[in-house]
Parts: sequence; C-alpha cells; structure tokens
Amino acid sequence: MKIFFYYNVVKKIFSFFFPPLQWRLPVTIVTGFLFGFGLVVLKISNATSYLSDDPKSCMNCHVMTPQYATWEKSSHSKTAVCVDCHIPHDNIIHKFLFKASDGLRHSTIFTFRLEPQVIKIKEAGIDVVQQNCIRCHSNLVEKISIAKNLEIHKNGKLCWDCHREVPHGRVNSLASTPYARVPRLTNISPEWIKKFISQTKKEK
Repeated sequence: MKIFFYYNVVKKIFSFFFPPLQWRLPVTIVTGFLFGFGLVVLKISNATSYLSDDPKSCMNCHVMTPQYATWEKSSHSKTAVCVDCHIPHDNIIHKFLFKASDGLRHSTIFTFRLEPQVIKIKEAGIDVVQQNCIRCHSNLVEKISIAKNLEIHKNGKLCWDCHREVPHGRVNSLASTPYARVPRLTNISPEWIKKFISQTKKEK
C-alpha cells in the first residue's frame, strides 16, 4: 500500500514538471533556446565577475568611468576597493543581498540607458558608505565629540560634507574624465568565431 502511495506521489511530481507527450518536443526546444540565450546573456554581461571584489567588474558598465578613474588616482585605491566602501560589512547575508539588489538596479538602469549625466548615490548607499567610513576610520572618530551623530547620518553631518574630495572629487559627470585610462570590455566572441570570420574574408 505504501509503495503504491509513493508511486502516485512520484508520478504527480513527474507530471507536474514534465509536459504531456505531444508537448515535450516543442517545450524541450523552447527550454533549450531560453537556456542558451541565458548563457549568452551571462557571457556578454560578464555576470560572474560581480561575485568578486575586483574594481574592474564595476567597469562592465562604461558609465562608471569617472568613478573608476577618480578612485584609481586617490589615496583610497591603495587600501580599499569599491565594495569596501559601497557594500555593508555587518554580516555576509546583508552584504550579498545588498550587492544583488544594488547590482540588479544598476544593470537595469544601464541596460536601458536611463543613467543620469551625473550619477548620485541613493539613500541606502549613503547609509552604507557612512558606516564604512566610521568602520575603517574608527580610530580617528571615536574621540570626536560628533562621533555619535555620525552613527546615523540624518542626525548629523556626513563624513564627505567636510572631506569633499574623497575619493571621487567634486566633479564626476560622464564627461569629467574624457581621457582616463580605464579597463575596457573584452571581446565576447570566442576564438573559433574570429578564425572563421577571418578565414571567410580571405576566401572572398
């Protein structure tokens, strides 16, 4: 009796995930197409790079050129990378949830070319950067009388209200660093496609 019950359960699960016989071929083709398209999108967007802390991954979106160039020339580049300032470090779950939600918002904006001429940090990002300023420079701010007001920026000044040039400078519009040398996107075409194209051109 139990065997019959388990058999029915497995059969229902199987029938839920697999279409009827007459639909299996078209569903398999569509699923394969969507899976392949997803892999292409992951390759083109260099999505796996966002799992690292490498600042070059921020350059996947070319609109971040001013931010990368100004950071690279600042004193912070010797001791901190983008995620040290712009991602929370209170716990690993919060860190990756924030990174995922922020990355999804950025990629949507940049994909549909909705970015403003001057990129400004959002409220959630302000909280994170402020906390990271205090975290890294705790030895400098712990004895300052306004240290308590720094904890929550709404009750006091932000660190960069005084330190205005750190680390990106005052001018960071898309046109502010026209000749900056920054990492460029790599060619997404596989080597075999390049060889095939060059060989076809020679034959013509």
